[in-house]
Amino acid sequence: MNISIHRIYDDDLPQGYHALVDRLWPRGISKDKASLDGHWKDLAPSNDLRKWFDHDPEKWGEFRKKYLSELSENKKEAKEHLEEVSQKNLILLYGAKDKKHSHAHVLKEYLEKLDV
Repeated sequence: MNISIHRIYDDDLPQGYHALVDRLWPRGISKDKASLDGHWKDLAPSNDLRKWFDHDPEKWGEFRKKYLSELSENKKEAKEHLEEVSQKNLILLYGAKDKKHSHAHVLKEYLEKLDV
């Protein structure tokens, strides 16, 4: 399975299984326009972690460690979500403006290492 990440606001998203991986619904995107195959909010960072990080690049290293720890506690859910994907390409969608410091990068890394 190929996993890629994209902002939900991007035009011309690639074909595949589109999963929103944000806990909160992105502003300005209707459910019709999003045309998602899944909303994996249970794999998004916890509210406490999300608020603590607050998209601060200086906290990125610590955020990554804490988020990977949270994901390891949701291994069963992660495997179940991957089993839902019937297509070759999985596209993880997120809404943050900062493309470099998005939790989607960490989630992609985690899912690629997950033994399904």
